[in-house]
Amino acid sequence: MIQWIRSLIFIGQMYLAMLVLAIFFTPWAIVQRRAAFTAVHTYCRWVRWTASWMVGLKSEIRGTPPTGEVLIAAKHQSFFDIILIVSAVPRPKFIMKSVLRFAPILGWYALRIGCVPVDRGKRAQAIQQMVEGVKSGAQEPGQLIIYPQGTRVAPGADRPYKIGTGILYEQTGQPCVPAATNVGVFWPRHGILRKPGLAVVEFLPVIDPGMEKDAFMAELKEVVETHSDRLMAEAGFPAP
Repeated sequence: MIQWIRSLIFIGQMYLAMLVLAIFFTPWAIVQRRAAFTAVHTYCRWVRWTASWMVGLKSEIRGTPPTGEVLIAAKHQSFFDIILIVSAVPRPKFIMKSVLRFAPILGWYALRIGCVPVDRGKRAQAIQQMVEGVKSGAQEPGQLIIYPQGTRVAPGADRPYKIGTGILYEQTGQPCVPAATNVGVFWPRHGILRKPGLAVVEFLPVIDPGMEKDAFMAELKEVVETHSDRLMAEAGFPAP
Protein backbone atom coordinates (compact mmCIF):
# COMPACT_ATOMS: atom_id res chain seq x y z
CA MET A 1 0.00 0.00 0.00
CA ILE A 2 2.85 2.41 0.80
CA GLN A 3 4.45 1.79 -2.60
CA TRP A 4 1.07 2.34 -4.28
CA ILE A 5 0.66 5.70 -2.51
CA ARG A 6 4.22 6.71 -3.45
CA SER A 7 3.45 5.73 -7.04
CA LEU A 8 0.28 7.83 -7.07
CA ILE A 9 2.16 10.88 -5.80
CA PHE A 10 4.91 10.30 -8.36
CA ILE A 11 2.41 10.09 -11.23
CA GLY A 12 0.65 13.25 -10.06
CA GLN A 13 3.83 15.30 -9.92
CA MET A 14 4.92 13.86 -13.28
CA TYR A 15 1.90 15.34 -15.05
CA LEU A 16 2.13 18.56 -13.05
CA ALA A 17 5.76 18.90 -14.18
CA MET A 18 4.63 18.44 -17.80
CA LEU A 19 2.24 21.37 -17.41
CA VAL A 20 4.76 23.62 -15.64
CA LEU A 21 7.53 22.95 -18.16
CA ALA A 22 5.14 23.48 -21.06
CA ILE A 23 4.13 26.88 -19.70
CA PHE A 24 7.78 27.80 -19.23
CA PHE A 25 9.15 26.54 -22.57
CA THR A 26 6.30 27.06 -25.05
CA PRO A 27 6.88 30.76 -25.82
CA TRP A 28 10.52 29.96 -26.66
CA ALA A 29 9.59 26.76 -28.51
CA ILE A 30 7.19 28.67 -30.77
CA VAL A 31 10.08 30.83 -31.93
CA GLN A 32 12.91 28.26 -31.92
CA ARG A 33 12.44 24.57 -32.58
CA ARG A 34 15.49 23.64 -30.52
CA ALA A 35 13.65 24.89 -27.45
CA ALA A 36 11.10 22.12 -27.95
CA PHE A 37 13.93 19.58 -27.76
CA THR A 38 15.26 21.29 -24.64
CA ALA A 39 11.79 21.03 -23.11
CA VAL A 40 11.32 17.32 -23.82
CA HIS A 41 14.85 16.47 -22.67
CA THR A 42 14.33 18.43 -19.45
CA TYR A 43 11.02 16.67 -18.82
CA CYS A 44 12.39 13.19 -19.46
CA ARG A 45 15.37 13.73 -17.19
CA TRP A 46 13.04 15.09 -14.51
CA VAL A 47 10.86 11.96 -14.69
CA ARG A 48 13.93 9.69 -14.48
CA TRP A 49 15.28 11.60 -11.49
CA THR A 50 12.01 11.73 -9.55
CA ALA A 51 11.30 8.04 -10.27
CA SER A 52 14.66 7.14 -8.74
CA TRP A 53 13.90 8.58 -5.32
CA MET A 54 10.11 8.77 -5.16
CA VAL A 55 9.39 5.14 -6.08
CA GLY A 56 12.88 3.62 -6.07
CA LEU A 57 12.89 3.06 -9.84
CA LYS A 58 16.38 3.82 -11.08
CA SER A 59 17.16 3.83 -14.80
CA GLU A 60 20.13 3.19 -17.02
CA ILE A 61 21.07 3.61 -20.68
CA ARG A 62 23.37 0.94 -22.07
CA GLY A 63 25.14 0.83 -25.38
CA THR A 64 25.82 3.92 -27.49
CA PRO A 65 22.89 6.25 -28.13
CA PRO A 66 22.86 7.22 -31.83
CA THR A 67 23.34 10.85 -32.77
CA GLY A 68 23.04 10.76 -36.57
CA GLU A 69 20.21 10.22 -39.03
CA VAL A 70 19.03 6.71 -38.12
CA LEU A 71 16.01 4.57 -37.41
CA ILE A 72 15.68 3.33 -33.82
CA ALA A 73 13.56 0.16 -33.72
CA ALA A 74 12.70 -0.31 -30.07
CA LYS A 75 10.89 -2.72 -27.81
CA HIS A 76 7.94 -0.85 -26.29
CA GLN A 77 6.59 -1.92 -22.90
CA SER A 78 5.41 1.29 -21.24
CA PHE A 79 5.67 5.08 -21.23
CA PHE A 80 8.96 4.83 -19.36
CA ASP A 81 10.92 3.38 -22.28
CA ILE A 82 9.89 6.45 -24.29
CA ILE A 83 11.22 8.62 -21.46
CA LEU A 84 14.56 6.78 -21.42
CA ILE A 85 15.13 6.86 -25.19
CA VAL A 86 14.17 10.52 -25.55
CA SER A 87 16.46 11.47 -22.67
CA ALA A 88 19.39 9.76 -24.41
CA VAL A 89 19.26 10.91 -28.05
CA PRO A 90 19.69 14.51 -29.25
CA ARG A 91 16.91 14.82 -31.86
CA PRO A 92 14.21 12.23 -31.15
CA LYS A 93 11.10 11.96 -33.29
CA PHE A 94 8.47 9.24 -33.48
CA ILE A 95 6.04 7.47 -35.74
CA MET A 96 2.93 8.24 -33.70
CA LYS A 97 -0.80 7.64 -33.78
CA SER A 98 -2.56 10.41 -35.67
CA VAL A 99 -5.00 11.05 -32.81
CA LEU A 100 -2.11 12.06 -30.54
CA ARG A 101 -1.85 15.32 -32.49
CA PHE A 102 -4.85 16.50 -30.49
CA ALA A 103 -3.50 15.52 -27.05
CA PRO A 104 -3.01 18.61 -24.85
CA ILE A 105 0.64 19.72 -24.63
CA LEU A 106 1.97 16.35 -25.78
CA GLY A 107 0.52 16.62 -29.27
CA TRP A 108 1.88 20.08 -30.02
CA TYR A 109 5.36 19.24 -28.76
CA ALA A 110 5.34 15.97 -30.72
CA LEU A 111 4.69 17.83 -33.96
CA ARG A 112 7.19 20.54 -33.06
CA ILE A 113 10.05 18.04 -32.70
CA GLY A 114 9.15 16.39 -36.01
CA CYS A 115 7.06 13.35 -35.12
CA VAL A 116 5.26 11.67 -38.03
CA PRO A 117 1.52 11.10 -37.39
CA VAL A 118 -0.11 8.15 -39.16
CA ASP A 119 -3.56 6.58 -39.14
CA ARG A 120 -2.83 3.07 -37.89
CA GLY A 121 -6.36 1.89 -38.58
CA LYS A 122 -5.57 1.79 -42.31
CA ARG A 123 -2.48 -0.38 -42.68
CA ALA A 124 -1.50 0.29 -46.32
CA GLN A 125 -2.13 4.02 -46.02
CA ALA A 126 -0.26 4.15 -42.72
CA ILE A 127 2.85 2.61 -44.26
CA GLN A 128 2.70 5.03 -47.17
CA GLN A 129 2.22 7.94 -44.77
CA MET A 130 5.26 6.82 -42.79
CA VAL A 131 7.47 6.64 -45.86
CA GLU A 132 6.27 9.96 -47.26
CA GLY A 133 6.53 11.69 -43.90
CA VAL A 134 10.06 10.50 -43.26
CA LYS A 135 11.22 11.35 -46.79
CA SER A 136 9.51 14.74 -46.76
CA GLY A 137 11.79 17.72 -46.98
CA ALA A 138 9.85 19.22 -44.10
CA GLN A 139 11.20 16.56 -41.78
CA GLU A 140 14.27 17.69 -39.90
CA PRO A 141 17.23 15.31 -39.45
CA GLY A 142 17.11 13.26 -36.30
CA GLN A 143 16.64 9.86 -34.76
CA LEU A 144 13.33 8.35 -35.91
CA ILE A 145 11.95 6.03 -33.23
CA ILE A 146 9.55 3.32 -34.32
CA TYR A 147 8.02 0.44 -32.39
CA PRO A 148 8.02 -2.61 -34.68
CA GLN A 149 5.23 -4.33 -32.72
CA GLY A 150 3.08 -1.22 -33.08
CA THR A 151 2.01 -0.94 -29.46
CA ARG A 152 3.07 -1.51 -25.86
CA VAL A 153 3.70 -5.19 -25.17
CA ALA A 154 3.64 -6.56 -21.63
CA PRO A 155 6.63 -8.62 -20.43
CA GLY A 156 6.24 -12.20 -21.57
CA ALA A 157 3.56 -11.39 -24.17
CA ASP A 158 4.13 -12.33 -27.81
CA ARG A 159 3.15 -9.84 -30.51
CA PRO A 160 4.19 -9.98 -34.18
CA TYR A 161 6.64 -7.51 -35.70
CA LYS A 162 4.90 -5.38 -38.34
CA ILE A 163 6.40 -4.94 -41.79
CA GLY A 164 6.27 -1.11 -41.69
CA THR A 165 9.67 -0.98 -39.99
CA GLY A 166 11.18 -3.09 -42.76
CA ILE A 167 9.67 -0.89 -45.45
CA LEU A 168 11.07 2.25 -43.81
CA TYR A 169 14.49 0.62 -43.49
CA GLU A 170 14.43 -0.45 -47.13
CA GLN A 171 13.09 2.76 -48.67
CA THR A 172 14.96 5.34 -46.58
CA GLY A 173 18.31 3.57 -46.81
CA GLN A 174 19.09 4.57 -43.24
CA PRO A 175 20.94 2.39 -40.71
CA CYS A 176 18.80 0.91 -37.96
CA VAL A 177 19.68 0.82 -34.27
CA PRO A 178 17.70 -1.86 -32.39
CA ALA A 179 16.85 -1.11 -28.76
CA ALA A 180 15.90 -3.59 -26.03
CA THR A 181 14.30 -2.89 -22.65
CA ASN A 182 12.94 -4.35 -19.43
CA VAL A 183 10.93 -1.34 -18.20
CA GLY A 184 7.60 -3.17 -18.27
CA VAL A 185 8.74 -5.29 -15.32
CA PHE A 186 8.62 -2.17 -13.13
CA TRP A 187 6.29 0.25 -14.98
CA PRO A 188 3.31 -1.67 -16.43
CA ARG A 189 1.21 -0.70 -19.42
CA HIS A 190 -1.76 0.04 -17.16
CA GLY A 191 -2.30 0.79 -13.49
CA ILE A 192 -0.66 3.00 -10.89
CA LEU A 193 1.89 0.84 -9.09
CA ARG A 194 5.53 1.52 -9.99
CA LYS A 195 7.98 -1.06 -8.62
CA PRO A 196 11.51 -0.33 -7.39
CA GLY A 197 14.43 -1.71 -9.38
CA LEU A 198 16.67 -0.89 -12.34
CA ALA A 199 14.93 -0.13 -15.63
CA VAL A 200 17.21 -0.39 -18.65
CA VAL A 201 17.12 0.62 -22.30
CA GLU A 202 19.99 -0.88 -24.27
CA PHE A 203 21.01 0.38 -27.70
CA LEU A 204 22.29 -2.59 -29.71
CA PRO A 205 24.77 -2.77 -32.61
CA VAL A 206 23.71 -1.01 -35.80
CA ILE A 207 22.09 -2.95 -38.62
CA ASP A 208 23.59 -1.34 -41.72
CA PRO A 209 21.40 -0.49 -44.72
CA GLY A 210 21.22 -2.84 -47.67
CA MET A 211 19.65 -6.00 -46.23
CA GLU A 212 16.64 -7.58 -47.90
CA LYS A 213 13.47 -6.59 -46.03
CA ASP A 214 12.46 -10.02 -44.71
CA ALA A 215 16.00 -10.83 -43.60
CA PHE A 216 16.19 -7.48 -41.85
CA MET A 217 12.92 -8.10 -39.99
CA ALA A 218 14.08 -11.55 -38.88
CA GLU A 219 17.37 -10.19 -37.56
CA LEU A 220 15.67 -7.24 -35.87
CA LYS A 221 13.19 -9.46 -34.02
CA GLU A 222 15.92 -11.88 -32.97
CA VAL A 223 18.23 -9.27 -31.46
CA VAL A 224 15.53 -7.14 -29.81
CA GLU A 225 13.66 -10.07 -28.27
CA THR A 226 16.80 -11.92 -27.16
CA HIS A 227 18.30 -8.87 -25.45
CA SER A 228 14.96 -7.79 -23.94
CA ASP A 229 14.49 -11.29 -22.48
CA ARG A 230 18.00 -11.07 -21.01
CA LEU A 231 17.29 -7.66 -19.45
CA MET A 232 13.98 -8.87 -18.02
CA ALA A 233 15.64 -11.96 -16.56
CA GLU A 234 18.25 -9.67 -15.02
CA ALA A 235 15.36 -7.77 -13.41
CA GLY A 236 13.92 -11.00 -11.96
CA PHE A 237 11.23 -11.65 -14.57
CA PRO A 238 10.95 -15.37 -15.45
CA ALA A 239 12.68 -16.22 -18.71
CA PRO A 240 10.33 -17.41 -21.50
